[in-house]
Amino acid sequence: MSNPTHLQYTKEHEWLTAAVDGVSTVGITAHAADALGDIVYVQLPEVGDTVTAGETCGELESTKSVSDLFSPATGEVTEVNQEVIDDPALVNSEPFEGGWLFKVRATATDELLDADGYTAFTGA
Repeated sequence: MSNPTHLQYTKEHEWLTAAVDGVSTVGITAHAADALGDIVYVQLPEVGDTVTAGETCGELESTKSVSDLFSPATGEVTEVNQEVIDDPALVNSEPFEGGWLFKVRATATDELLDADGYTAFTGA
């Protein structure tokens, strides 16, 4: 699966959309989902929480391991994806679509890569 060009990426394998009405969507990349294996549990920040770019804001548990989720942006969480909480496998099957994790009203971002930069970073 190629990395969508309309997204920005972190070196921790999260993606971030451009803001729409000040709100960006966050998820993990297909590369990260593949490396984790079958995701069985997600722990996400709650609506109203403040997340900080580059800092841990949740966890993803797979049949292989538990991995920290890092926020690509600083801001207030405006929505979490309840469908992913109910069915964590969506992160594996639709990492760039239905498997998104949360939305944030971003005030700052971490150092982000474009799709080509992320592909070069991962070698995928």
